[in-house]
Amino acid sequence: MVFKRLLGSLGVGGPTVDTVLDGGAALPGGTLHGQVHLKGGSAAFDIEHITLELVAHVEAEHDAGESEGVVVFERFTVGGGFRLGEEEHRSIPFGMTLPYETPVTELHGQPLGVVLGVRTELAVAGARDKGDLDQLAVQPLPVQEAVLEALGRLGFGFKSADLEHGHIGGTHQQLPFYQEIELTPPPAYAHAVNEIEVTFLADPGGMDVILEADKRGGLFQSGHDSITRFRVSYSAVEQRDWNTEVDGWVRQLVESRGSHAAYGHGDHAHIGHQGHHGHDEHPHDGHRSGPGMGTVVAAGAAGLAVGVVGGMVAAEVVDEIGDAFEEEEEEEEEG
Repeated sequence: MVFKRLLGSLGVGGPTVDTVLDGGAALPGGTLHGQVHLKGGSAAFDIEHITLELVAHVEAEHDAGESEGVVVFERFTVGGGFRLGEEEHRSIPFGMTLPYETPVTELHGQPLGVVLGVRTELAVAGARDKGDLDQLAVQPLPVQEAVLEALGRLGFGFKSADLEHGHIGGTHQQLPFYQEIELTPPPAYAHAVNEIEVTFLADPGGMDVILEADKRGGLFQSGHDSITRFRVSYSAVEQRDWNTEVDGWVRQLVESRGSHAAYGHGDHAHIGHQGHHGHDEHPHDGHRSGPGMGTVVAAGAAGLAVGVVGGMVAAEVVDEIGDAFEEEEEEEEEG
């Protein structure tokens, strides 16, 4: 990548910046490595700080409908406090730890349509410019991959994935949004549910797996949502019978008669009747559909279908995020 943008707020002759991430997808809770490349302008500049922001394209549901926007969910200062000489080239390596709740953007190398980015902010002589934007790829943790592969082997197919603004009630969620991976049911469950949504809430000690079913209505009963939650550890992932375990979760979810919450550790989970245990700022008033993926491919041995058009969707949204950043800067300057 070349130095692709002149820092607008610093004017002609100011320094340019380009952040390059190391190759390969990162892991939730893992370290993201890269380098910030600076090129001096027509004069020397004092670099006050270089800050990297993790940003996400997030959807929000409210009374007026749905809206989309860009959310900053982490900031890291990776350098600063030095003078950058005229036309000087300088590279600053960095390593920053991603939050455990960082959403997954791909499965077996296939994009899910969720867009994350790393935005670089350079502060020079009192002026700030949020210039460079790079797309961030995140692959699932081994336990997340095991759960998704088990769902694939049980016949569930990938429909879409998105990020929803809000918090899931009764959890220790840290980020201001959560990821929903929507799956279509296999024939064995198609009579009972329209779709199942999977949410992972990981932390250093383990992970909550939240399953939500959009259940079909019967002759004398309207459709409704049912929710279960299970706690799993990161240990002995390869030794567990995930097919049996996850199938048990799905059966409890489908067979429940109302909106319940399931708590526990693996196969020791139990159903707790606690009323509607839903998502804050996320009303369940009907079927929610994500962007259609159309063409699908088999993702690895799991057979969980992933949309190959996700890459194109991601590229378009990255452009939209860039436009949103520019609008944000213009508003800040006008303010």
